[in-house]
Amino acid sequence: MVELVIKNISEVEEEFQGKVKALIEEKADFYKELFKKYDKDLTLEVIFDHSSAVYKVSASLNLKSKKVLIAEEGKDVEKVVTGLFSEFKKTVKRQYELERKDYEYKRKR
Repeated sequence: MVELVIKNISEVEEEFQGKVKALIEEKADFYKELFKKYDKDLTLEVIFDHSSAVYKVSASLNLKSKKVLIAEEGKDVEKVVTGLFSEFKKTVKRQYELERKDYEYKRKR
């Protein structure tokens, strides 16, 4: 099971908060489906930081082998979140496959 935690959403402007939350929840559904038979309960954390005109968004997921952490920054918050999750998806899938291969290798020995 994957638990979604969104931190500092109040730093995003009011008009974009609803869109950003909906986008994050939509992207989190992929991870809930991918890890539904995973042994460990996972926490998907999305953290926002707004300084001057730049948004910095980071996402992390604590897998068995290591914690996957990706950060992205830019001026348009929706583009930043979309870009972050596309990169995050690639990284998490790669790490998940490595864990799976390692498990199967150990099981066969």
